[in-house]
Amino acid sequence: MRSEPKTLLAKLCDRQNLTYRRFEERFTQTGVHLFGNSPNNPTCGETQFRRWTGGKLAGLPVPETCQILEAMWPGYTAEQLFAPPPADDPQAPAFDLEERVQMTAREAHDGADATAAASISDNTIDELRDQVVNLARCYHSMPAAKAYEVADDLRREVERQRDRTQIPVQQQTLMILNGQTAALLAVAAFDLGYFPSARTLARAAAVYGESTRFAPLQAYADGTLAYIAYHAGEPNEALAKAQRALSYSGLGDIAQRRLHAIAARAYAHLGDVGSARRAIQLSEGGGRDAHDELHDTVGGEFGFSAERLAMSNSTTALLMGDAEQAAVEAGRALALVEERAQGEQSTHVRAGAAADLAHARLLSDNVEGAAAALTPIWEVPPEQRNTGIVVRTARIGRYLAQPRYHGAQVPMQLREQIEDFTRESPPYRLGPPVPLLAIRS
Repeated sequence: MRSEPKTLLAKLCDRQNLTYRRFEERFTQTGVHLFGNSPNNPTCGETQFRRWTGGKLAGLPVPETCQILEAMWPGYTAEQLFAPPPADDPQAPAFDLEERVQMTAREAHDGADATAAASISDNTIDELRDQVVNLARCYHSMPAAKAYEVADDLRREVERQRDRTQIPVQQQTLMILNGQTAALLAVAAFDLGYFPSARTLARAAAVYGESTRFAPLQAYADGTLAYIAYHAGEPNEALAKAQRALSYSGLGDIAQRRLHAIAARAYAHLGDVGSARRAIQLSEGGGRDAHDELHDTVGGEFGFSAERLAMSNSTTALLMGDAEQAAVEAGRALALVEERAQGEQSTHVRAGAAADLAHARLLSDNVEGAAAALTPIWEVPPEQRNTGIVVRTARIGRYLAQPRYHGAQVPMQLREQIEDFTRESPPYRLGPPVPLLAIRS
């Protein structure tokens, strides 16, 4: 049979079903409420709790402890709490209910205060989202080094805001924004020629996509890992990444278009011409009129415009040795670029397509036509000569180094221009030499 409580404190704890653990939590919370979150606040160990409730305490605890206990049970003094319970306490049930309501109200209010202190304004998140969208849409007009700096500053700010909130929906949104900035950083690092760092950043973006169950971000990151892989001479890895990305659900037509184009390039690197052609056909298909929140809603660098698709497929055609198709696709890319407003024209696409068109003409032994096609290349400012452009022009330089062109004036002139062009590019000035395995001669 259970013995009678030795102290009023023990009786009150029994009535409220306060185990030591629950008592200690309430004691600590009340101390914080009274004295702030200080390391000097009174504490209560289990042995001490047993002494308090067992009537084994000689005298009273320190004044701060008494204040906490009196705040936990308003209406009782510390002397009463540590004394034996009164024999007859008709008011106790009513008082206990009132005290319980008061305590619940205080706990709820304190919890609301803590929640409010651990959140950020939705306006802050909206501003960060707008900045990510703006960077993605302006990326085509920015030097890669500048884009990297902006994206890294944005990443740091998103991280800072993540540390300030414990609201799940805000954490989720900020993680997605973090993943998008990591993806843009990966692209910028690739454009600068830092392949290992680009791969690490793309993997970080993929992790954010996986953690938030945001499939479009996962797919974009895996697609980026795929083209990094085939530029690094790993076509099998590239194909595996592209195929995995294509397996995700919830992707829009633009995402599918980009991934099929990347897969086509990987197949071409592997020499599987049939599969490469099928992938090109899939990339150019009509789609299902499906959209997603990254490739469509954000767009910009996360999108994959018709001219970019044409440029990518022209490069794939070159890898397959199909000069005619390469010339058609490159010409289409250039025409589509010209149809856009001046501020929306991509220097990367124009230069890349021009290089592909020049190479296609070289494959048909049209050196003069190749020289004419390269005209837009020389207009690219040094700070915007990213990896894709450098790889394509270097491929042409390698092609023109064949013995049959030795001594010829135009090929020699073009080789010199290409050397000067690549020497001033960020991948050669800022980082290690760009691997030129992506475009084989």
